[in-house]
Amino acid sequence: MTVSAVATRYAEALADVVTAGGSALAPQDALNQLSAFHAALVGSPELYNALTSPAVPASRKKAALARIGDVLGLSKIARNFLFVLIDHHRIRALSEILETFEVVLDERLGFARAEVSSARELNDAQRSALNQTLEQLTGKRIRMRLTVDPALIGGVVARIGSTVYDGSVRGQLSSLERRLSAEA
Repeated sequence: MTVSAVATRYAEALADVVTAGGSALAPQDALNQLSAFHAALVGSPELYNALTSPAVPASRKKAALARIGDVLGLSKIARNFLFVLIDHHRIRALSEILETFEVVLDERLGFARAEVSSARELNDAQRSALNQTLEQLTGKRIRMRLTVDPALIGGVVARIGSTVYDGSVRGQLSSLERRLSAEA
């Protein structure tokens, strides 16, 4: 089984638990808690080595995880999920599992992901207007990931799935060039 298949399996299982009616943990809280643990894990080479080493017994790994969980305020669901990863030697895949979990949650909660590049940093009003426009175009709620691309002269380029909405100056100039060429 590939790591992607592993990540998908664990992410789907976690999503099943946190999106179930009556779940003690909200989906976003689960993501935040597990992301905080992941940050601690990658921030400490000693911790990473201890939790990924086959030489360290699972009981010691779980004890260390429990102490860290106390410090981070991890919920019972988040801890149990991490214990399962320890038991199945999958803690190394936590990063990919969290990325997949975020995508699965977005799909289940009706969000579309938009990767947006702009020529400069967008202010709050511009972000809001762009978000509203993308929601109207897709008919879904949008989660935007914004980046600044200095190669753009002006405007924005948004990618949602395989669809690209090019509102950049370069894109508009290319469109104008194609129209003028077609008329000639």
